[in-house]
Amino acid sequence: MTGIPMQWIKVAENSDALLFNAEQIAVVTVAGQSYCIGRYKEQLFGFAYRCPHAAVPLSDGYIDTHGNVVCPLHFYKFSIVSGRNVSGEGYFLKTWPVECRPDGIYLGLLFTPGPGEDPACG
Repeated sequence: MTGIPMQWIKVAENSDALLFNAEQIAVVTVAGQSYCIGRYKEQLFGFAYRCPHAAVPLSDGYIDTHGNVVCPLHFYKFSIVSGRNVSGEGYFLKTWPVECRPDGIYLGLLFTPGPGEDPACG
């Protein structure tokens, strides 16, 4: 197997159904886990709900003019494309792909098989 299968989860009927705040960040919940979806230059990007440094909700931050989410506590910056910590502190933000399909908005999550599940059937 060359990689872990991606599991695409429908999170909204369309982009209008996502509740973006004034900073262009929406929060979606999948299986009890919160994720952020950011809108930047008319594209959607999935990233972790909490800052990898201080665990504060990144939905309370904002997306800057360079496409970085800025943590509201210490103002650390993370690329919403790659997760790279562009302000230099050495942390990494988890990111996930988002697809806009005719039938809805999907967040791509890595399939983690449970006991007895086949990872190739994710």
